[in-house]
Amino acid sequence: MGYRYGEYHDGPDPLAPPYDVRAALDEMGDAILSGSTPVHALRDLLKRGLPGAEDRRGLDDMLREVRRRRRELRERGRLDGTLDRARSLLDKAIGQERGELFPDPSDDARLREATLDNLPDDTASAIQELSSYEWRSAAARQTFEELRGLLRREVLDAQFKGMRDALANPDPAAMERVRQMMSDLNDMLERDAQGAHTQSDFDSFMSKYEDMFPERPRTLEELVDILARRAAATQRMLASLTPRQREELNNLINQTLDQAGLSEQMRRLGDSLYARRPDLAWGTPERLTGEDPMGMGDAVTALEELADLTQLEAALRQDYPGARLDDVDEAAVRRALGRSAVDDLDALKRIERELEEQGYLLRRRGKLELTPKAVRRLGETALRRVFASLDAGRRGDHDQRDAGSAGELTGSSRPWRFGDEQPIDVVRTLVNGIRRGDASPRAHEGRSAPSSRGTLARGRDARPHSRVRLSVDDFEVSETERRSAAAVCLLVDLSYSMALRGTWAAAKQTALALQALVASKFPQDAVQIVGFSNYARVLQPDELAGLDWDMVQGTNLHHALLIAGRHLDRHPDFEPVVLVVTDGEPTAHLMRNGRSAFEWPPSPETLELTLSEVDKMTRRRATINVFMLAADDRLKEFVDEVARRNGGRVFSPSADRLGEYVVSDFLRLRRAR
Repeated sequence: MGYRYGEYHDGPDPLAPPYDVRAALDEMGDAILSGSTPVHALRDLLKRGLPGAEDRRGLDDMLREVRRRRRELRERGRLDGTLDRARSLLDKAIGQERGELFPDPSDDARLREATLDNLPDDTASAIQELSSYEWRSAAARQTFEELRGLLRREVLDAQFKGMRDALANPDPAAMERVRQMMSDLNDMLERDAQGAHTQSDFDSFMSKYEDMFPERPRTLEELVDILARRAAATQRMLASLTPRQREELNNLINQTLDQAGLSEQMRRLGDSLYARRPDLAWGTPERLTGEDPMGMGDAVTALEELADLTQLEAALRQDYPGARLDDVDEAAVRRALGRSAVDDLDALKRIERELEEQGYLLRRRGKLELTPKAVRRLGETALRRVFASLDAGRRGDHDQRDAGSAGELTGSSRPWRFGDEQPIDVVRTLVNGIRRGDASPRAHEGRSAPSSRGTLARGRDARPHSRVRLSVDDFEVSETERRSAAAVCLLVDLSYSMALRGTWAAAKQTALALQALVASKFPQDAVQIVGFSNYARVLQPDELAGLDWDMVQGTNLHHALLIAGRHLDRHPDFEPVVLVVTDGEPTAHLMRNGRSAFEWPPSPETLELTLSEVDKMTRRRATINVFMLAADDRLKEFVDEVARRNGGRVFSPSADRLGEYVVSDFLRLRRAR
């Protein structure tokens, strides 16, 4: 089987690396942790473009290009170029005729001059009257025929792009072929409206008239779309002219179609196209600001492109309810921005699909939600960022090397010592015995018997074989390590002030990083994250990323410490670790009836009950480390009292270094234990 290689022409780059959807989730994670919903975070990502892909544009980049193209089109020229050209040719023909008549002293010459003097001001009416005029000047006759040919080409080019070139030569057979094409086209549209059209009918039509349709449509629907957009652009061009210009050009169009025998066919075609695509802006005026006059076909093309760009701009903005990238027409993107933009759009469309297919996003009741897998990914990313800012010397675990058989294997071994409970490394032990060379030949008698104590039989055949004799010094054990379990409590302030100070995203990212750290490196630990505002509640890992601050009054650290104390009591044999992230002193406490009592400045009862829970933590031998995100005097005074009573430490990190402080302090506590 042979292979042939050729030049690459179209389509996405086959050598481009696959897009890593996890990078997209990380980009979304920053916005989500700042309080954005997954839908808005995804939309912002699509606007910015794909991270790590320099040649992939986002929606904003495409929008800028579309708007630049619109400005260029608006400044390209004027819409009345065909009228100007027609008037110019008409004046030229009349001038040439007058030049021929002036030397002639006959009455016929004077009558002809009078006819020319009394021509209507309207260009179409003047051309209509001159259609039956017997030109004396051959040059004038040629100029007038040039005018009529211009109008014929421009009018047809306004409906069928490229027809101007097809009718460059005034060939009657070419016009007859145009009339036959339009008749066949209208018949095909009527059959399609009756449900009798087939693809073979369209293929047969295109085989006869393919040269008249440079767009090379593949189906009747594509052809209808092409013709309808151009017909709508023609109507917009007429609507954009002044009333007098519009009337004059309309008269020229109708007159030209009548003379070409196409009026009825064009009317049928226009009715069919409007019935199929009434959604197009058929009569909306469009203003062009250029100075150079454009022909009718060029003006229609410019307005057609402007309509495409206007619709494309609205779709790319994605600022309407229910907006989706599927609303963006790839054909319009290709026409306006080229093939590479289609590839960029396809890459953007893949993001949401891949996020759902790979299990990071879940669409529930039309709403996008993060899955537990996505939350774990955000936690791992947050942890990587934290570790990236830590010095290598500040990392590490506290390991216990004599962990016994219940510990985790490290991959290394050591000589056995009396009292060791680690598993025996059989391979190392046998290798030591063989290296010592204490192996004696022994003839096999029948089947080999089980080895005696301290020996191991080799071989099960009748040939001579050796027994490996092991001594106590040969035995080695596999090293293991045991990490003592800890009960970890992270108390996170959910009050509205966290959002006002811009520390809310950092607090959530820190909680996710700590959760990921414990899950990956300390799986034996029992971690609990407690959020507190006017009340406190346990936060599940899956809800951390989408968690929002509470629009309530109160910082109820008293309730949070109560919940944390219950968690520590459920794990009495675990080492207690309590970390508090807050930006304000306690302003609420839990009353006996279970209700929250708020008062600011903090009431003595609130401070007394909160410090009472601090004392209980101290009796549990739980050190409380406080991460203070504000510099208020009241908060400083309170946390200093907590540190004095409990022996814990107080940190005052900036928001961007909160995760680094919390994680490094947690690792320090675990190593110290």
